[in-house]
Amino acid sequence: MGIAITLAQYLVNGGIEFELVPHPHAQTASASAAASQVPAESVAKAVVLKGGSGFMLAVLPASRHIQFDELRRLLGNEVDIANEEQVETLFIDCEPGAVPALGAAYGLKVIVDDSLTRQPDIYFEGGDHTNLVHVSGLSFQKLMAEARHGRVTGLI
Repeated sequence: MGIAITLAQYLVNGGIEFELVPHPHAQTASASAAASQVPAESVAKAVVLKGGSGFMLAVLPASRHIQFDELRRLLGNEVDIANEEQVETLFIDCEPGAVPALGAAYGLKVIVDDSLTRQPDIYFEGGDHTNLVHVSGLSFQKLMAEARHGRVTGLI
């Protein structure tokens, strides 16, 4: 598959330079990091959330997990993880479980963990389980300019 069409168009339309990093099939962001031999703290994983205002995406390093109490405090409302069927309807051009970290490409609001802003390079799922998308840290910051930012994670 390579890269999801929606994601590729979003990156090209935004003038973002990127490269695909192929790797052996991996089911999770942390496994993709290991398979690609990139640091897990540089891999931005996406978690689809549902709440009173609809769906949104939390973006955090593959080396971390969401602290839901902190996330709910920052957002000011209840959120939980969306179920698999809901995720598949939002990301129709992606393989199940291979959600790209760029929610704006799919019309979703995003909250990004501040720890990602310090990375010189960022990698994220391209829409399948065999490719990561690599962008510079500056490009990632540009892509996340409209996102909410905050500290919403703890170490795994």
